[in-house]
Amino acid sequence: MPNHFHLLLWPRTDGHLAAFMQRLQVTHVRRWHQHRHSTGRGHLYQGAFKSFPVQEDSHFLTVARYVERNALRARLAEQAQDWRWSGLWRREKGSAEERGLLGEWPVARPADYLQWVNRPQTEKELEQIRQSVNRGCPFGADRWQRQTALTLGLECTFRKPGRPKKETA
Repeated sequence: MPNHFHLLLWPRTDGHLAAFMQRLQVTHVRRWHQHRHSTGRGHLYQGAFKSFPVQEDSHFLTVARYVERNALRARLAEQAQDWRWSGLWRREKGSAEERGLLGEWPVARPADYLQWVNRPQTEKELEQIRQSVNRGCPFGADRWQRQTALTLGLECTFRKPGRPKKETA
């Protein structure tokens, strides 16, 4: 994407995700400014990275599909695998070295994954994923979401934004 990127990451321990993202973004911004001789001229991306836990089942595949369809939604490619800077392109069209950069997934891709990715997602799917992106709430089955939110202290991500309404007597 011209103005942002998506990553599906599987941190091994607590704290690794934030440390990795900080190092990635600082290094990227420094190299970008150095290449364009614009060092010291500000940030490239607005806001910090967003993350949310994902259940390792079909919900993971739904999020992967959302990420890999991003160029289609933005009308930057005819098919998801045509977007040169995506993991799907690397998996389908990249060299062995490029494919080696991609990690193993926690679940197997369905046999018709490529066709599935290229079909539009439902509004309900998009709404649920965007809620997780924007609020940081876990994405998965209801019971898993509640348990994960409780375990990670993310209960507040399910509340409506803003100040709670006062109860009237």
